[in-house]
Parts: sequence; C-alpha cells; structure tokens
Amino acid sequence: MDNGGGLWIRAAVAVAAGGAIAARAVRRKSVDSSAVFVGVPAMVAHTVAGYRFAGMLLVFFFTASRVTRVGEARKRALDPEFKEGGQRNWKQVLSNSGIASILVVLIALVTGGNDRCLDTEESSLVTALIGGVIGHYACCNGDTWSSELGILSKAEPRIITTFKRVQKGTNGGVTIDGLISAAAAGFSIGLTFVLLGFLTTHCASDVFWKQLLVIPLATAAGLCGSLVDSLLGATLQYSGYCSVRKKVVGADGPTVTRISGLNILDNNGVNVVSVFLTTLITAWMCVYIF
Repeated sequence: MDNGGGLWIRAAVAVAAGGAIAARAVRRKSVDSSAVFVGVPAMVAHTVAGYRFAGMLLVFFFTASRVTRVGEARKRALDPEFKEGGQRNWKQVLSNSGIASILVVLIALVTGGNDRCLDTEESSLVTALIGGVIGHYACCNGDTWSSELGILSKAEPRIITTFKRVQKGTNGGVTIDGLISAAAAGFSIGLTFVLLGFLTTHCASDVFWKQLLVIPLATAAGLCGSLVDSLLGATLQYSGYCSVRKKVVGADGPTVTRISGLNILDNNGVNVVSVFLTTLITAWMCVYIF
C-alpha cells in the first residue's frame, strides 16, 4: 500500500497540473472560471486513486475540447446554445465527472492508492468500481464526440425512436458518422486505461494480458452510452423548430413547432442519467468478464 507521503506527492502534482490545465482552458474558453472549482478537485481525486484514472479524465477533457472546436462556424448556425470554444460551466463539468469522482474516492479508500488490475478473484468490489469509471468516461467521451462530430455529418440525422429524418441539432437524432465517432471515443478511453495500466499495475501474467479486453469493452460502452443518451434526448428532452431563428431550440414558444421529446430533462440531466446507466452496465460487465 502507498504510504501517506506518496499520496500527498500525487495530490500536490495533481493540484499543480490541474491548476495549469485549468488556467489554459479558461484562456482558450474551453471552460469558464466556475468550472475550475469542480475540475481541479476532480483531478486531484482521480490522481490520488491512480494514474490510470487521471489519464482517462485528461483524455476525455482534451479530446472533447478538441472535437468541440471542429466546424465551429457550422455549429454556430445550428446550435442555439453554441458557445465560442465550447465553453463549459461548473454544471457541465460536474455532470461529466461527478459520478466518476465518487467512484475514484471509493477506490482510493479501498486500495490505498495502489493501482489494481481488473480481477474478481482479488476483489469483485474494486473490479466493479474500476469498471464503473471506465464506463463513465467511455460514455462521456462517446456522447461528446458523437454530438460534436455527428452534427457535421453530410447525412440527415434520424431520430432514434422512429428513425424518421429530423433537423440537425434535434435531441435524439443520430447519424452513422456520429455513432462511429462514439465508438472511437470509447476506444480512446479503453486504450488509455490499458497503456497506463501496463506501466502502473503488477499482477499475474494471465490477468495482466486479460486487461486488453478493456479496449473492446470501452468501445462498446462509448457506443452504448451515446445510444442511451440519444434515446433519453428523444423522449425526455424537448426539441422544437423555431421559425424565427431558423434552427432547432430546446424550449417551447409561440414561434416554435415541436419536433420531439417532453420537457423533463435538460442536456445536463440527460448526460447524468446516461452516464449513470452506462457506468452500472460497464461495472457489471467487468465483474462478469474479469
């Protein structure tokens, strides 16, 4: 088990690195100042629990920020909530890291900060918790890549509930490009976990090589998370077409014609529910597979 000094060093490194990354993100308008007060503590918790968790968080943050900036001019014309640089606030950061932060705190308490392999013979609890974190970030990354790249697809999206063609920007609309992007995003999370795990974990050779199964599992979780998000968006999140603004909007009004969905969840609510469900499914799958 790591001694207290080692954990404090990790925490200090995380504060310094997290602060530097946050300052850069604010300058580039990837996040606003309120997001820093959620993001830096999350970074510290992930790093103390293990470098693999910090790695997945950073891969999600940097790749999501990158794809958000792709095609900004076209997105500005389609998205009523478009923000320059895709700027996230504290609510969005919390919805994309809150559940994972709880899980990594539990992992740190159980393992003392030692990186563990996915191995139910050693601990079903740790395997489930780690699997949950993998599913969490595969889902978050999959949803972001799918949304940010799918909206740029030349194909018209189809709403996931009926497969009818809908306007771009409609909640629950999917494209082949978007689904492929979601799977690729999950793959990037799984690859990050495996590569860092090869450097930081020590376990029996058969268990060690079995960790490679995380890559297809995370790929599936990215795709699954995106589909769950789309289903929730199509049914529980309002979409309508505004004849004045000539774009899809998320609130009803005198100039808005409803396309789909009930006004029950906003985008953050949809994200939290889809992440929670994907986290549970991936945790269960890890216990079953490993």
